[in-house]
Amino acid sequence: MPSYHIWTIGCQMNKADSSHIASYFNQLGYIPVRSADEADIVVVNSCVVRHSAENKTANKLVNLRPLKKLRPNLTLLLTGCLVDSNIDDLQRKFPYVDLFLQPQQWDKLEQWAESRGLSKHDSQPSPAHTPISAFVPIIQGCNNFCSYCIVPFRRGRENSRTIEEVVCEVEKLVDEGCREVTLLGQNVDSYGHDLPDSPHLADILTELNGIKELKRIRFLTNHPKDMSHKLIQSIAHLNKVCEHITLPVQAGDDEILQAMGRNYTAEQFRRLVEQARSVIPGVALSTDIIVGFPGETEDQFQRTVDLLREIRFNTVHVAPYSPRTGTIASERFKDNVPMAEKKRRREIIEELQESIATEINAQSLGTTVEVLVDGQKKGKGQGRTRTDTLVFFSDAPNCLGQLVLINIEKTSPWALQGNALDSKA
Repeated sequence: MPSYHIWTIGCQMNKADSSHIASYFNQLGYIPVRSADEADIVVVNSCVVRHSAENKTANKLVNLRPLKKLRPNLTLLLTGCLVDSNIDDLQRKFPYVDLFLQPQQWDKLEQWAESRGLSKHDSQPSPAHTPISAFVPIIQGCNNFCSYCIVPFRRGRENSRTIEEVVCEVEKLVDEGCREVTLLGQNVDSYGHDLPDSPHLADILTELNGIKELKRIRFLTNHPKDMSHKLIQSIAHLNKVCEHITLPVQAGDDEILQAMGRNYTAEQFRRLVEQARSVIPGVALSTDIIVGFPGETEDQFQRTVDLLREIRFNTVHVAPYSPRTGTIASERFKDNVPMAEKKRRREIIEELQESIATEINAQSLGTTVEVLVDGQKKGKGQGRTRTDTLVFFSDAPNCLGQLVLINIEKTSPWALQGNALDSKA
């Protein structure tokens, strides 16, 4: 049978797009394989949010060139945020790539398949293996234009799917064995504003909460300026919506936040966190930080450190500022913080967060937590708590997709370990 291989880098939206592509190829009668060497079609799903991700994508394409030369009938597809509306430069740089697809350009993919005489086979499963936890995009694009971000220029303006369409997809996933969904959007809080009846994210959460076999619902990524009290109330009162909020602050200094185009102050962010914690008992918070934004002084960086020390997030993702051609920041500001200094600041935050996460996770020692089992690793079951903490455990065979109670016997900054007590099915 013909086969395909998908290489993916970047955000959860890219992972969701790759899952969609895999589902489509399954319906065409192709089977997934583990390596490009075995495949008839290779898809590279790219990311350009940071320079390092763009370099990895370019290196992957360069490394595929000898394989294409050896096997001329191999088909190479490039998609993701590396592909914009003008592909001339990409075609010159990678002339051996057969098809360039902008993110979620499904109509072009279908036209390409039809031109090759390929048609769907409804009897094929879609996808071949449904994961326990799946990503479901509900809004594409972004209207915010943060000064450092390339996403609006590659994925376009915000475009919401209807509630009916999302519910139908989730019901299908659940019928195939999925037990947890994560709703995706570059700014998930903006969901629905562009639809005729202006539904709210809380409305779609309410609809999904009624799906019987669905056990958990998550969503990301939120924008602090758009997160509403209505949404916070929904997290608190809908039993399947997990008490975990991804809330990127990016910096703790108001001048840097203004230069980033974030449209909130550090104090407004603090009040939002206070509101969430007062309404949702035990809520876990994750955030993103950019260090070394153009002009960031040591004092401004220290304000970010102080904010992290004060709020005590469960998880912090930190990255050095990476100038992206075409963004507002790349045109207005000089990238004047040396890379060595960016790395130093990143390491300071990573060390601080390791200490905070160690203390937070240590509070779970000796307690019982509920885990949705999504796999195995080195002979142990693994899953995540409602607050998105990774847990490894023993004594619970054949419990994939089930809710299991775990007695926690060991903790670390990165995960919890323990023994299963029973299954909640």
